[in-house]
Amino acid sequence: MADLALQFKFKSSIDKVWEALTQSEILAQWVMENNFKPIVGYKCQFRNDKIDLVVDSEVLVVDKPHKLSYTWVGGPIDTIVTWTLTQEGETTYLNLDHTGFEEKNQAYMGAKYGWAHMADQLKELLEEA
Repeated sequence: MADLALQFKFKSSIDKVWEALTQSEILAQWVMENNFKPIVGYKCQFRNDKIDLVVDSEVLVVDKPHKLSYTWVGGPIDTIVTWTLTQEGETTYLNLDHTGFEEKNQAYMGAKYGWAHMADQLKELLEEA
């Protein structure tokens, strides 16, 4: 098994970062089009029609504004995404644990690159708001 762990920090309140993780319209601006709702047991999809990607998800944990977890199943991967948020002063630390990869293969490397790229987009969004 190979697990991916990434850390990000934003000069935004924990509530603003939480909104970006849980509001479908905001998620669509930095992750993918989706019908996400932060309700445990809710089943949704993330879609990227440009690359013909559909990710099926089920929300596992909603602990506002500190922890969010959901399944991430699409293509060759059946994994779990967990976001953990902490705030210190005016900085919010966002930890991503993407677990369940079989090995450090193309899917793992793609996820690592993809999340880093999406976090850059999130940073831009938060700075604009």
